[in-house]
Amino acid sequence: MPTSCFWLITIFLLGLCTGSFLNVVIYRLPRGESITLDRSHCPSCGKQLSWYDLIPVFSYLILLGKCRACHSRISLRYPLVELLTGIIFAVLFLYFGINAVLLKYLFLSALLVAVTFIDLEHYIIPNSLVITGLIGGVILNVAARDVGAVSALIGILVTSGFLLLIALVSKGGDGGRGYQVSCSDRTIFGLATCSPGPFFRGVCGRFIGDYPAVVRSQRKKRPTPLWAIYCYRDFYCFSIWC
Repeated sequence: MPTSCFWLITIFLLGLCTGSFLNVVIYRLPRGESITLDRSHCPSCGKQLSWYDLIPVFSYLILLGKCRACHSRISLRYPLVELLTGIIFAVLFLYFGINAVLLKYLFLSALLVAVTFIDLEHYIIPNSLVITGLIGGVILNVAARDVGAVSALIGILVTSGFLLLIALVSKGGDGGRGYQVSCSDRTIFGLATCSPGPFFRGVCGRFIGDYPAVVRSQRKKRPTPLWAIYCYRDFYCFSIWC
């Protein structure tokens, strides 16, 4: 029991730190800024942040959600992403324990968090994240050995091909961003989520939940963050089939 608690706390803290890095990705990647070379700074006044201003969640609470230098408000997204990633990491650890399969799903969850929040704000999915997901999915599948190469390939062709077809029919209006990331997560999930049950539940979910959201958005003449809608379905498929 003490060992399990130690690992649970460690994985949760790892999730908080990963969420802090994801905040950098979410903010900088759509703006074309480097995520590794430039030091963290306040987006309002540009002042570089010290290490004690970058402690996940706690720095936000200590600073009362304001920049130490200019006192401008810090977006609630920063602690939210950190806390959400920490909780997801902890839940995955409780399910898998410490092994290579856990590492694979930690990678996928971090990718989905970054993609979701970028899509919510900018309505885009950066190609660099898609490529990272594909490469990481292949490497981690080899290490985990829980999804075969054939299963992963069929998963990509079936699910991503279906979304690509929708994107072509709707001229990119729906599915245009989803099929890109589906290539990455189907590499990790494999054939399981293409089985008749989850596949057709996903199709029905699109007509029951996704399309009404798209129609309402089009009536108001504003874009829809579709991947934020799709993201919960990947975790649903995970909970059913893993």
